[in-house]
Amino acid sequence: MSGSQKYWALVIIFLIAVIIGGGLAIWARYPRSQPVEIILPPTQEMLGEIYVGGEVSNPGIYPFKEDDTISDIIQAAGGVAAGADLSELKLYIPSANEEALPQKVNINRAEAWLLEALPGIGPSRAQAIIRYRQQNGRFHHTSELLEVEGIGIITYEKIKHLITVDD
Repeated sequence: MSGSQKYWALVIIFLIAVIIGGGLAIWARYPRSQPVEIILPPTQEMLGEIYVGGEVSNPGIYPFKEDDTISDIIQAAGGVAAGADLSELKLYIPSANEEALPQKVNINRAEAWLLEALPGIGPSRAQAIIRYRQQNGRFHHTSELLEVEGIGIITYEKIKHLITVDD
């Protein structure tokens, strides 16, 4: 090996040593990452149920949580009906030993998704109820549901205890 080759070999070895030494120095000073701690907020437990009635879209019994506002509860009931007098707002909270009555669906106000929740009422029958309501006006008695196309006595008997025409 000639003198210039030895010189370049030493330079290359020196540069490799500097790079490795610098890399180790930087690595040693680099702060170790701490494990990430994920904290989930506590789940809110339902405190109970509250009855919302009157001029709301879907009167009935709704669950509520500790941080729910009156507005949240009214929105759960579908919001206030047009022309509602909010100065007459009434909320009823049943006592602990009071038996809860099943919530009834108001067929004069219920949207399609709520009607579809009734036994035997699918999307087409729900739309037929809404169409009937739009063409003929409000139902005055639940038995008028028998006049809706696709709803017979068997379907009516299944749901008559679950529906109302109350306002």
